[in-house]
Parts: sequence; C-alpha cells; structure tokens
Amino acid sequence: IEQRRSRAVWSGTFATEQRDSLACAAACAARFYEMAVAAFRYVIKTSPVGSGRTALTGHIPSGVVCQNCAFPASTGPALPGYTVPGTLKVATAQKHRKVPKLGVMLVGWGGNNGTTVTAAVLANKLGLSWNTKDGERKANYYGSITHCATVCLGTNENGWDISGMNLADAMARAKVLDYGLQQMLRPHMEKLKPRPSYYSPDFIAANQESRADNVMHGTKQEIVEQIRSDIRDFKSKSGVEKVIVLWTANTERFCDVRPGLNDTAQNLLDNIRRNEAEVSPSTLFAVASILEGVTYINGAPQNTFVPGCVELAEKLKVYIAGDDFKSGQTKLKSVLVDFLVGAGIKPTSIVSYNHLGNNDGLNLSAPQTFRSKEISKSNVVDDMVASNPVLYGRDEKPDHCVVIKYVPYVGDSKRAMDEYTSQIMMGGHNTIVVHNTCEDSLLASPLILDLVILAELCERITYKTERENHFHGFNSVLSILSFLCKAPLVPAGTPVVNALFRQRACIENVLRACIGLSPVNHMLLEYKAEKIAKDLRAPAVTAEDSLVDKKEVHVNGVKNGFLKVKAPAKPLRKPTYYENRNELSEMQP
Repeated sequence: IEQRRSRAVWSGTFATEQRDSLACAAACAARFYEMAVAAFRYVIKTSPVGSGRTALTGHIPSGVVCQNCAFPASTGPALPGYTVPGTLKVATAQKHRKVPKLGVMLVGWGGNNGTTVTAAVLANKLGLSWNTKDGERKANYYGSITHCATVCLGTNENGWDISGMNLADAMARAKVLDYGLQQMLRPHMEKLKPRPSYYSPDFIAANQESRADNVMHGTKQEIVEQIRSDIRDFKSKSGVEKVIVLWTANTERFCDVRPGLNDTAQNLLDNIRRNEAEVSPSTLFAVASILEGVTYINGAPQNTFVPGCVELAEKLKVYIAGDDFKSGQTKLKSVLVDFLVGAGIKPTSIVSYNHLGNNDGLNLSAPQTFRSKEISKSNVVDDMVASNPVLYGRDEKPDHCVVIKYVPYVGDSKRAMDEYTSQIMMGGHNTIVVHNTCEDSLLASPLILDLVILAELCERITYKTERENHFHGFNSVLSILSFLCKAPLVPAGTPVVNALFRQRACIENVLRACIGLSPVNHMLLEYKAEKIAKDLRAPAVTAEDSLVDKKEVHVNGVKNGFLKVKAPAKPLRKPTYYENRNELSEMQP
C-alpha cells in the first residue's frame, strides 16, 4: 500500500504459519485496504518475489500494530501469487468531491410525474407519515437505485408547464398520492407554480388544448431565448450552483429528420431563427439548455435529439441523455427476454397490451404520439436478439406488437399484459403470460431522481489513460444512464445495450473505478481452480469429533450428503489496534 505523502516504509509479507494468525493478518490487510480506498490516497502495488509468489510493498503509517497478529510487523512465507502475462492499460479517474447545490427544472412540472416527484422530495424532507386503510405509511424513495434518502436535493425544483395550475391542485388532479398525504403537503405545494411553457398543438394530441392556459408566445428563436432566461433566473434566485433540465411533459410525435433541416448544428440553429415549423418543442428546450451549458435529459420517447442537437452538445461539451423512462413493463421485458435468449430459448412472438387513465394515456390516444411510444417499446429487445446468432438469422426478429388504450377509470394505475411465445427443443413451444398492475408515476418519479443525481455525478468525473496528459470527461451522450431509459441514446457507432443487468453493471463498475476498484466479475476463480480448491477444502474428522456442543456441524459435501467438520473451538476475536491518531486522522473516510 502506498500513500501519496511520505510515511514510514514497511516492506515484506504478513502471512504466518498459524491458521488463526493468518486469518487475522488477512483481516488487518483488508482493513488497511478499505481505509486506503475510502481516503482516495493510496494505490496497491504488487511485485513478484519468486516462482508463483507475490509480495506487497509500499508505505504504511507507523504506530499501528494489531495485538493478535502483530500486523504489519509480522513476517513469514509469502502468500501464493499468480501472474498473468500481458499489458495492463492503466486509467486514472478523478472525481471532484465537492457536491454542488443542485437545482432541477422539469418540463411538464405540473403533470403526474412532476407533481409526484416534488411531493416525494418534500415528504421525505419533512419526514411525513400518514394513515391509509392498510395502516401507516412513511415517506421513502423505493424504486431509486441511488438511495436518494442520503442525497440532499432540498427543494430546489422549478420548471415549466402548459397548465398554470399550482402544484397542490395539480397533485390533486393527478390522483396519484393518498388524500391524507396530499393534505399534509398542500401548504407547501400550493406556493409552487410552473413557468409558462411552449405549446405546439401539431406535436401533441389535440385533447391537450384544454390544459394549455400557461403558454409562451413568440417565434421559436424568442422561445429559446425565453427558456435560457428562465434557467438563468432560477439559478440566480435559488442560489444553486448547477441546474439540470429534464423533460417529463407530454409525448410528442416524431419530427422529420432531413438534410438542411436538423442534420447539423448550424442548420438546426438557422432553422430555429427562421421559425421552421418542424423543430419540435422538446428540441427547443434541449437547444436552450445546451446553449446555457446545462445537462438536458429526455424522459419521453420522441426523437428530441436530432443529429444537429447531438452535434451542438458535443461541440459545447454539454451532456445529454435519454430517451423515455424505463419503469414498469419495458423494464420487465428487458429482463425476461435476456433470460430467454441467454437460456437458448427462442422468443418468436411478444405481444404487449396496456391500458391506463392518466393524462399520458389521454395524449397517447392520438395515433401520431402513440407511434413514438410504440417505437421505444418495440426496440428494447433488439440487442438481446442480435446477441445470439445461433437462434436468429440475419435480420430475423420476433413478432413484436404493442397496444396502448386509454381507460379513464383506472387513472394512474396502469395495467400491462404481456404474452411471450418461444420455440423450444424439437419443435416445442413455451408461452409465458404476465399481468402487471403498477402506479405509473410512482415508478417513474424515482427514475427522475436517479437520472438527475447520476447525471450530476458524471459532470464531476474525469479520467485519462497512461498515454494521455490531461483529464477529460465522458462523451456528451451519457450512455451510462441507459439503465433508466427505454430507448438508450448512445454516441454514434456505439452498440446499444438494453439488457437490464448489463446496464446496471456499467453504472456499478464506473462508480467502482472512481474509488480505484476493479470491475466486478463473477468468475470466483479462486474457488474453482483445482490447486486453490484443495487448499480451501476443510479436513474430514472422525465420528467422535463430529459433535460440537451436542450439535452436528456440516458443510456442503462432495456427494449427496454432508461432510462433517469440526467447528472452531472459539471464534476469532476482533483484532484491536493501537492507533496513532495523528498518523491516522487523514485516513478516515
């Protein structure tokens, strides 16, 4: 272990012949390693000391000695080591550890998702609990992978909506949260009112016109300037250091993508100035955010990020991410199809039916907006199908049908029914039918928090390889957030990954790299190699020794049955340490 500041040097090995001392020394070494990683001040170095042997060398803080095994003073034969020939490419990650005061601006703040996520943050901040017919409920962040209860978002939320209703009334209109909780939150939320938003009836369903009483007016260039002004105004008045803008408004129809319109950044900006009708509202919000240097996340399925928008983000080195929240039915689909294809079973037909009664369902009842959702839901299995050329030929895919119906009575409680039909061995068939009832906004709202938190973290991560002189950030297209999106946006030429656990592993391993840990893998080779397995195998004992405190102790045997072993006479006591506080003060996490 090497500390970056000068310390007393210790070199050698710390294994001993005694089994108890060896275990204790290993625990001590692990403790030092954990402290080193947490403090961001150490790196591990190993060097070969002979055939199949490795020693640790480096700097150890003085004044720390374990009473049980005398670590690090004890020395003995080196632990067996294994070397792998080849070249190691070293990447150094750098994370700015100061967490800024973050502000979030939601496009569609007065909708079901916007009011629900604001209510959830307030309820958790206030520590609210309320009674329902099923008993007491307490505020939580279930469904969030970032454990948001430990992250301080405060109440720095703001945003736009075509409806001018205050958030307390909008929350009541959404009918997502229990009435008792709504009453507790009303004094806090009735003070919050969305800023005017841009309404273009050509891009959403005509049935949204009755809600559009809080809209911006002017040319598209003027709309962009107004959005930029709103971002600056919110940042200055709230005192936040950073702002992230996220679209959680209505699903739009797909806009045309054609040369001269939005194929380059310059063409897109020129057509905004010319008030071109085919530039969508969501693209205007994205362009305004990028010009302000603010990360923009698209939580809906439309093609907001036209080529010119992506090029603009890359030129200005601003992050963008999307598309469409992956919350319920599609998240399950990305797991189930991955399982079937990975098991050598060939899905041939996937039929997904939904009905819901919230405003999202009302807007999706229009054919042009439904088509956007159909595309994002249908493409989720493509990479998993392509991963197995034994099952699928070139350009072969399962039949995939998606149906969405608007049923007002069920409100936000969406019903999803899926049928997966697959071919199995020798011409057989396997059919899986799934029924899923979920409260749509209560699944989507934690994703909003995760997207915002992870996007802000990505802004603070830079890295370089051993051949580079300067640190740099990620590509402007934050594909690391694919875990949370139905139709992941990735940089040009990058393979799209929809398999849920591969997406999650990406996030986990990037975060591990930030603290100097290697990527997680599941080989567990140390328990599979013959040589190591013999070393770890517990010795058999006689029948007389098989009873310890009148109870049999078993471990898994080599055959059907159990291999009896003698339990340890007493557990290893927890090592205690003499600590020089001055030396260790800088090592504490």
